[in-house]
Amino acid sequence: MNVALPQYEAARTSLAAQARQWLHQTNGALSDELTLQPARFSLGLTPAHLQPDAVTTAVCGFCSTGCGLHIHLHQGEAINISPATIYPVNLGAACPKGWEALSVLTASDRAVTPLARNHRGRLVPVDWDAALRTFCERFQKIQQQHGPESVAFLSTGQIATEEMALLGSLAKFGMGMLHGDGNTRQCMATSVVAYKQSFGFDAPPYTYADLEESDVIVLVGSNLCIAHPILWQRIVRNRHRPEILVVDPRRTETAMAATQHLALRPKSDMVLFYGIAYWLVEQGHINSEYIQEHTSGFEEFRAHLAEYPLSRVVKETGLDEAAIQHAAQTIASGKRVSFWWTMGVNQSYQGVRTAQCLINLALMTGNLGRPGTGANSITGQCNAMGSRLFSNTTNLLGGHDFTNAAHRKKIAKILDINEARIPDQNSWAYPEIIEGILRGKIKGLWVIATNPAHSWINQQGVRDILSRLDFLVVQDMYHSTETAQIADLVLPAAGWGEKEGTFINSERRIGLLKKVSKAPGQALSDFSIFRLVAQYWGCGEMFSRWTSPEAVFHLLKKCSRGQPCDITGIRDYRMLDESGGIQWPFPEGVTEDRPERRLFEDGRFLHPDGRAKFLFEAPRDMPEPPNARYPLLLITGRGTAAQWHTQTRTDKSEVLRTMYPRQVYVEINPQDAKQAGVKPNQPVVVESARGRIKATAFVTATAPPGQVFMPMHYEETNKLTHAHFDPYSRQPSYKDSAVNIRPLADGDVDL
Repeated sequence: MNVALPQYEAARTSLAAQARQWLHQTNGALSDELTLQPARFSLGLTPAHLQPDAVTTAVCGFCSTGCGLHIHLHQGEAINISPATIYPVNLGAACPKGWEALSVLTASDRAVTPLARNHRGRLVPVDWDAALRTFCERFQKIQQQHGPESVAFLSTGQIATEEMALLGSLAKFGMGMLHGDGNTRQCMATSVVAYKQSFGFDAPPYTYADLEESDVIVLVGSNLCIAHPILWQRIVRNRHRPEILVVDPRRTETAMAATQHLALRPKSDMVLFYGIAYWLVEQGHINSEYIQEHTSGFEEFRAHLAEYPLSRVVKETGLDEAAIQHAAQTIASGKRVSFWWTMGVNQSYQGVRTAQCLINLALMTGNLGRPGTGANSITGQCNAMGSRLFSNTTNLLGGHDFTNAAHRKKIAKILDINEARIPDQNSWAYPEIIEGILRGKIKGLWVIATNPAHSWINQQGVRDILSRLDFLVVQDMYHSTETAQIADLVLPAAGWGEKEGTFINSERRIGLLKKVSKAPGQALSDFSIFRLVAQYWGCGEMFSRWTSPEAVFHLLKKCSRGQPCDITGIRDYRMLDESGGIQWPFPEGVTEDRPERRLFEDGRFLHPDGRAKFLFEAPRDMPEPPNARYPLLLITGRGTAAQWHTQTRTDKSEVLRTMYPRQVYVEINPQDAKQAGVKPNQPVVVESARGRIKATAFVTATAPPGQVFMPMHYEETNKLTHAHFDPYSRQPSYKDSAVNIRPLADGDVDL
């Protein structure tokens, strides 16, 4: 790394004084004061005495689907939400979370003032000046004692793209940090690496319209009905009566609605897909012309497939030979086949190669670049794609490379900064940052809009590790999150609907986020907080052009120029608003924007030779298979359409809380329940090598024998999960931990 710790000592006192004056003078502008109160109504119920007098449209802030929402206003204040009828994503539909997007803003545990931990160990209110001085003094002291790399940040896929870019640039170019990653490491890192290796860039090729154009839809590790219900509705709209193949160990809601359910053994999916590819080759159902003109490495892949005859696939997957052949024949006979995956693939110790199995199937059958086709990763968080391209964590802004001198020079020139301030090496990934804390390399951590003390794998371990930090700062909407409760400093942030910017959804559509309500108390937008930090740190001049989210958007456009994600043709926010969002790429010179656009229509990929690569390797053994002490395999995932991640927001809605069980539960097969002496609705203990928790038994045949399922949303779940990771993406594998279940006994008083 070329960046040295800034030597501001002589001027720091003066700069801090100027920053305090700047805060006092511009506080109103920073908070973008509105004569509004926080919105109180949702679910389309407008009180009779508050009739809407205007409506605006903004993109939803929950999942990556990126639905358009009509926000109904009374005297400029948001009072109601309904789905946007012509927005090209959701076409008039919304899931429960979207309907309730306003209600979660008025929770009693909103962070409304900065909080600092006092000498008694309690978090107490302080003003912004004290909070920012503490922030800078503590972090700068750590850097002076241990070096600039001793402070790191963990970002998120939940804030606006412009905020992500400002955070990453401030931290790395202004504050001298090297290490920073996002919680998108937990959901999308596998797909990012798979696309980069196979296609040459992180480029999901599809558009949601493909769900309506396919005649064969293959869903892998994806409970679309629950996790992305609006996308399931797009399938329901498909007039071609498609074959729907679901590959999932569980009999999920989506599997129940499929035409074929391949209920394979957990983590045997690579073997299954190699076996299907073997059958396609043997039966001559491959597109030789497409392979020859647009790909590389197929002959090596063909040789690899010789190890996966159907006899091996049957033995390792537990599936019938007839079911495997039927699935392969369905793919072979499809004219427009699309392959889709979500966390069942991504959150795996061999997720990258599994995703590339699906990419390989699409390549060898020529199912890319045409309507209804593609190897398609569905994202998790609302702005995970924005994080992937513009957060300045794993990539330099705009999908550039920190290790590429030409890329550093380009970005430095655009941002008008000294090129030496841009790191010339990549950051540690999220698990390496956590490990760095354990090894004493990371002493200070800034956590923004994420909750690792709940969501990170092997929760007990990460809480212990976070407690070893010299200084932990949490920036969040709520002071009640598990991570905020152990922080030394809490900075109150505005949420969706209380600020502006852009999100980028799964299909690469850039949508507009609007400010329709005032943040409570002294809470500020993340963008304003980052600007204040820059001023107090003493590097505010470096970001003098970063005056507003839209000003930053124009900088990001310049950073994207010439990249596969080029968006230089987007004039401004108004164009995004009027267009119903715009998919990247959209370079200058584009004269016609189609509402739906897919990549690789010309067969040209993003490697230097223009070809996509066949990538493969042998499957690996499960790191923690069931054993005599822990005979069951725990799978985690989405619980209901009304729950979201750690429930930091969804738990605040009275309506959403009525739509899912309040207490943690575990799904168990009747056969396993009988063997364990467990009855329906009985309190049980679920135990792994890392901890034990109390849950309620839900005895159901949807859980296969030998497996149990728990929703990830409950705080207890990650006390059980085993910390292991994909070697290429460093994404955690949440869905294969060995556990035991027994009835709750009188002696289990500590649970």
